[in-house]
Amino acid sequence: MAQQSAQRDIDAVNAVIKAYDVRGVVGDQEGQISEGFVRDVGASFARLMRAEGAKSVVVGHDMRDSSPGLAAAFIEGVTAQGLDAVNLGLTSTDELYYAAGVGECPGAMFTASHNPAQYNGIKLCRAGAKPVGQGTGLECIVEELVAGVPAYDGEPGMSSEKDVLDGYADYLLSLVPMDIRPLKVAVDAGNGMGGLTVPAVFGKLPVELKDLYFELDGNFPNHEANPLEPKNLVDLQKFTVDNGCDLGIAFDGDADRCFIVDENGDAVSPSTVCAMIAERYLGQNPGATIIHNLITSKSVPEIVTELGGTPVR
Repeated sequence: MAQQSAQRDIDAVNAVIKAYDVRGVVGDQEGQISEGFVRDVGASFARLMRAEGAKSVVVGHDMRDSSPGLAAAFIEGVTAQGLDAVNLGLTSTDELYYAAGVGECPGAMFTASHNPAQYNGIKLCRAGAKPVGQGTGLECIVEELVAGVPAYDGEPGMSSEKDVLDGYADYLLSLVPMDIRPLKVAVDAGNGMGGLTVPAVFGKLPVELKDLYFELDGNFPNHEANPLEPKNLVDLQKFTVDNGCDLGIAFDGDADRCFIVDENGDAVSPSTVCAMIAERYLGQNPGATIIHNLITSKSVPEIVTELGGTPVR
């Protein structure tokens, strides 16, 4: 008969389960990310999702050395609780969210985003990519990890594999107009997941792609995959100018964020990008609501309001 998982120290659990995700140094000590730990997280997450009516969970991972093993352990925890698991293999975070949306099932992404190689973590979501954080489910997982995750007496779930990269690329391209002029675009993937997803998307556009650091390498041999740090843009800025590109794009490790430089290699403010997207969208959808984040320049909500939209922070 299946046994309840071992109890865990509350401080050790809280050391890696944050407000919005699970993240920490990979290792076997308490307060670190280990295969045993994520197996129990997978079991508790499956219990939570099963109670909400879910039948399966999609699981993806980035290119870090520890990611495949951690994802496999998580899947073991999920299937032990009677849910099926679909292993997407190498994915970007937003590709995982796409799969959770189109598959109408919860998901788990193994990545530590822009953090150094020794880190890893899990981003959890419900069907439709609705987030699971403190107050929306993570606190329940913490409680069960501390008390011990109850065993499941029913039949275990099944594990399968699926590639959703082409579907993800087609979905992205359905969101924006395709009638663009030919462009030469430099992309620095930072040895992260952009090296996999960018060719799949840009290959269907009139774009001449100039690639930099597209080799998937979770040790980040060239620079940190954190484009918010100016030092990590230096290579892209030079590469963009040297290749006569129209613009350059730098992605973070799990390829769900990017930073843009212009044809001169000068950084373009994310607030400017947000305002440009809002202006175009409101031109096509008058009166629409535009969501922006906390650190966006106040000029963005001002522009949205001037154009008849509703800004929401």
